[in-house]
Formats: sequence, structure tokens, C-alpha cells
Amino acid sequence: MQGLDILYEDNHIIAVNKPAGLLSQPTEQENDSLEIRVKAWIKEKYHKPGNVFVGVIHRLDKPVSGIVLFAKTSKALSRLNDSIRSHKMQKVYMALVEGIPAKKAGTLTHFLKQGDHCSILSNAQDPEAKQAILHYETLKEFQSSALLQVILETGRYHQIRCQCAAMGHPILGDIRYGAKQRISNRDAIALHHAKLTFPHPITQEAMHIETAVPHFQERCET
Repeated sequence: MQGLDILYEDNHIIAVNKPAGLLSQPTEQENDSLEIRVKAWIKEKYHKPGNVFVGVIHRLDKPVSGIVLFAKTSKALSRLNDSIRSHKMQKVYMALVEGIPAKKAGTLTHFLKQGDHCSILSNAQDPEAKQAILHYETLKEFQSSALLQVILETGRYHQIRCQCAAMGHPILGDIRYGAKQRISNRDAIALHHAKLTFPHPITQEAMHIETAVPHFQERCET
């Protein structure tokens, strides 16, 4: 069993730092995933017979790294899903983008619809499109790139990737959305889920989970 970077665990939840290049959940084409590894880790650690229950609360795209939260009980899963619906869960991402945004901070609002393994810009009149809103702040500027902190207000498919590209600053390594530069891990893009806050599903304690941001800038390739 491959090792996991466990950020937090108790009887009800487990938060794991997903490496870039690994699926959050298995697909028909690929079985290896963070969910499969978490189940195997729990089964081995606690010597559980039979199947292990794990419910993913939110997913990260395969090339994205960072925090993924799982519920270990059906009650925790239900309550955490309620927290998402009532906007009590906040996700903070770090994105290294090509170029430097003219505005150091701002809000991006677009209408997106899902295409073939990508998100497509649309408009409010399109019945298939959903509004996507995020807030960003430039934390650090480099010669030809910038590190942004991104807070999602909505959770659309490929939202950060598509909206950064729409702003004219695609995420490094994200060739699908127009990036010209890769990072050395060809299975990764420079997007990382770094902070997650939410009420604990059982105790209601305010939970704050963080993980270090990868050194994207040191691993760039032209």
C-alpha cells in the first residue's frame, strides 16, 4: 500500500493531501485513486473486515494537488454535504499563473458549462450554463508569473482553471486551458488546495486544515 499524507483524522472524518497526477475517485478507465488508497489505509490500520465506508466530500482534478476531505460515516457525510450547501465550508487555493494580473485583487464572474473534459465560457442566457464566482488576490509576483490566492464562492467544474484562463492568465502547466509553460511534473498543474475550514460534522468545532504549497516556481519548464 502506498503511503498517504494524512493531515487530520478522527472517528468521523479524514483529510488527506492529494498528490498531483492522482485521481480523487476511481473511474472505469483507471482504478488507482486517492479514495481507493484511503480505504486501503483505513482497512489496514484498523484491521477492518469487509468493505470500508468512505465518502468523498469534494474532489480535485487529477493534475491538482492539495486537501481532499472524506467522511468515515454516513452521518458525517450527510452533515458535511449540508455544510457545503449552506456555504459553511470555505476552500482556499494557491495558483501560479502565467503573467501578472493588472489588478492585484478582484472578483471573477463568468457563466460556464461543461464540455468534453473541459469547462466552456458561456452567458447568462444559456440554459446549460451556471454562474461561477471566485475571489483572487496576488500574493507574490515573479518575472513572468504570479502566485494567486483564490477563494471559491461557487464550485463549478474546472472553475479556477477556466476563469484564470478567461482573465488572460492561465495556470502554469494547464495546457488544456492555454498555458504555454509546463511544470516539471507533466501530470501536474500549478494549482493547490491549501486551506479548508468547516464545522466538524459531529462536534460543530471550527476545523482549520492547511497544507504547504508546492514550490511550483522552482519546477518550471519552458
